[in-house]
Order: sequence, then structure tokens, then C-alpha cells
Amino acid sequence: MKVLLLAALLFLPAHAWAQAPAWDKLADGLDVTVWTPGKPCAQVPPLYLLKIDPERFRFAVYQFHHERLNGPLTLPEWQQRTKAVALFNAGLFLENFSYMGLLYSGGQSAGSAKHAQWQGLFVAEPFAPMGKKARVLDLQAEAFDPGRPAYQEAAQALMLLDRQGKPRVRQSGKAAQQTVVAEDRAGRILVIMSNGEIPLWELAVCLRDGFRDVTHAMAMDGGASSDVLISSTLSGPRTDAAWSPLVDGKGLSHTPLPAVIGIFPRQ
Repeated sequence: MKVLLLAALLFLPAHAWAQAPAWDKLADGLDVTVWTPGKPCAQVPPLYLLKIDPERFRFAVYQFHHERLNGPLTLPEWQQRTKAVALFNAGLFLENFSYMGLLYSGGQSAGSAKHAQWQGLFVAEPFAPMGKKARVLDLQAEAFDPGRPAYQEAAQALMLLDRQGKPRVRQSGKAAQQTVVAEDRAGRILVIMSNGEIPLWELAVCLRDGFRDVTHAMAMDGGASSDVLISSTLSGPRTDAAWSPLVDGKGLSHTPLPAVIGIFPRQ
């Protein structure tokens, strides 16, 4: 009997070792948690997760030139300006703060030309009333016309994990704090930030093997630019939660970001 039980355990899928996240509800359609992946993800630190229902919350891209600002703002400063209930960093940029790749805000381009190698594209708020209100596109398999964008908001970055479960990053071993935008099986958007440094390959494998709800994901900018914030207007009096460092950004350090993505309740 012990031999049969051991054999059964050995053939369990990897994600069976991971404990499912326990979500805290901030509002209808918006949940938050800190997830410690466990055995499938030995090298992965705890992950902050926001789960957003695009039917109840909308997304908006902001870029400092597009907003006619003199320079980039920190995430708490962006929150003061936009009044978003949550924000996260939009993607990768150069030393002069110009955005690398496609970036659309309100249907207008706020970035540069399409990046030839990066195949991840977060899109939201379609012009046509039909279809999903927010998605993670894989440009290797899905089309996006920069001349006639189908969505008002868009931000291009690296594809991390595709729908076939294939990591789309190299095993470089280079570790940094990471921000990831993923889509789950119910069509909700997940914003994920690591609470510590991790290589992208290990993070992709962890999401594939340890978080069964994730269907595909893209990686936004990492390192010091990796940032997520929740407004205290949404979090209420919770100060003891594991995710409380995200509230108003008081528990994290912040670097000025030229482009961010805000989350707002739908009217």
C-alpha cells in the first residue's frame, strides 16, 4: 500500500504541490492576495496578485509626455493625479524615458513603433462593443494593426508564457523583481509582482506548473521599475494583510515611471 501511495504521489502533476491562493475581496470584480507558490517553484519568492474582472473595471494607459508633464511620476504621484483604485508599471523604456514598443492611450499612440521581437501586448477598452474588454495578446499568433488599433489602450512587452505552456524567455539566470500581466481561464486579468528577485524563466515555469488558472502571460518592466499600488479608498482599514505594503505605496520604494496602467471601476 505504501509503495502504491508513493507511486501515485510521484505521478501527480506539479501544480498539485502548490497551495491555491486565498483571495481577499476588495470590491466586486477586484481581489488581492499574496501567494507563496511552494514546491513547484522553489526559487520563486512570494507573489503579490491582483485579479481584475474587466467587465467591472476598466484600464487606462498614462504616459508623461502624453499627459504634458515635465517628467515621469512615481506610482503614488500617478495615483494622486489619476485617482485610479490601482496602478502598475506599463512596460519597458529607455534611459531618456521613451517607451519601447507600442503604447496607446485613449486610442492615440503614446509610444514608438512596434517592437519586432516582443510578442506580448496588453490591450483594453475595444472600440467595438463586442468582445473582451481586456486581453493579453500573443502577437506571434494574433494580429494587431497599429494603424487601425481595435483597442483604445495598449502596452507592448515580452511574452512570458504562451497558451501552449511554453516559456517565451531565455534561461539567462538574470534575476530581478518582476511585474507580469496574465489572463486566466475566466478571462480575468491578473497583475503579478514578485516580492523579491527572480529570473523570468523560473517565473514562467512556476505560473505554468503552480497556478493552473493562468492561461498565458506577458512580462512588463522589471527591477526598480516593477511596481504595483492599491488605493486606500479601495482597501479600507486592512493594515494587517500580507498585501498591505501595496496600499498607497507606503510599504514599497518607488522609482519615477514614464508610463503606467490605471484600474478604475466602470460606471
